[in-house]
Amino acid sequence: MLPVTKYAQSGDVFIAHQISGHGPIDIVFAPGFISHLELMWDEPRHAKFLHGLESFARLIRFDKRGTGLSDRSVGFPTLDERIDDIRAVMDAAGSSRAVLLGISEGGAMIQLFAATYPERVSGLILMGSYSNAKISIPSYRDPKLAEARILATWGTGASLPDFAPGLASDPEFVDWWARFERLSASPSAVIKLRQMNSEIDVRPILQSIQAPTLVIHRVGDVRTSIENARDMAAAIPNARMIELPGKDHFVWLEDSGTVLSEIRSFVNAAQEPVEPDRVLATVLFTDIVNSTQRAAALGDMEWRPILDAHFSMARSQIRRFRGREVKTLGDGILATFDGPARAVRCAQAIANSVKPLGIAIRAGLHTGEIEIRDNDVSGIAVNIASRVSHLAGSSEVLVSSTVKDLVAGSGLIFNDLGLHAIKGIHDQLRIFSAI
Repeated sequence: MLPVTKYAQSGDVFIAHQISGHGPIDIVFAPGFISHLELMWDEPRHAKFLHGLESFARLIRFDKRGTGLSDRSVGFPTLDERIDDIRAVMDAAGSSRAVLLGISEGGAMIQLFAATYPERVSGLILMGSYSNAKISIPSYRDPKLAEARILATWGTGASLPDFAPGLASDPEFVDWWARFERLSASPSAVIKLRQMNSEIDVRPILQSIQAPTLVIHRVGDVRTSIENARDMAAAIPNARMIELPGKDHFVWLEDSGTVLSEIRSFVNAAQEPVEPDRVLATVLFTDIVNSTQRAAALGDMEWRPILDAHFSMARSQIRRFRGREVKTLGDGILATFDGPARAVRCAQAIANSVKPLGIAIRAGLHTGEIEIRDNDVSGIAVNIASRVSHLAGSSEVLVSSTVKDLVAGSGLIFNDLGLHAIKGIHDQLRIFSAI
């Protein structure tokens, strides 16, 4: 009997997921750019791979928003939203901690999730995955040609050679793949997903991944490059890489027994991590422009209500965008967020909301690893965010290149302000203004 499809709510979106198997550890499976939970069982090779996983683990699978059985009309899904969806599925499945397995872009998703929520991750398995889309996937460098082909041929199985050339002459598999294309996403949805995926670059956060990691990649993978996979494995502190022969992007098509054996050994060795005191976060600093002069001109009796109203408005926006206020700093606030796009939008919302008070704030953001102790935060990421905020002008929201790289698909627009020397770091940092 096949598992029942259920739905987890992530914000206003419903994410389809399935649970199967009864092993002692959970595996959360993040698929590639399209998927269909129920149709995947109709392909014998894929079904064999899934049955293999559920023979030693409780397997939790889901369709990403915009694909398969999950809500479709969701616009551009950001990485923030996608890792929210993983958390929502884990919560719905009653999974407090799991090994995360990601294929292709699903691997980029779980890398960001593992760095952001280390307490929920026992291990990472990255199969045919990447850390930078444009470096790894050649077709993302010429989007117009690929999009024209999608509009002309999507739903016919014509994309199969780009994923599994070894089966491109198998008529049964081609028929199944054509149905898979049609049921997983529409042509316009595929183009939107490709546009978002082409901007994925999680390289800046790889050093922050604390979980043991297994990288499995085919040397001749026609979809994602082995070179980027090797660089990714080298950058993750506790990663081991297995290189397999062949060209097919899906490792479950060939040597599935070898792959399952390696995954089983890895899962059995995955240890429960200690409660982490380091997490990946986006750090926001704000302060009021020319506050000292304004306070002196108005006097304490008039300035205090304005300052209090400013803090009230800022805290309202921080709650709205799911941030965490760490502390106030004179006339500003230090806050952290588990999603960089939400952090940028929060800073913009604060800047706009306080204008009726006759004041302006400036804001700076950086994403990096922070240390949490006694309800305070510290670390180089905090220092960098503070330095970035000092570069901002009136009503300006400045971000580091790391933040800009991690908000792919968010619709946020940035103006490149060039390289700046930042005290405390050796190399200059590229700064962007969120507009």
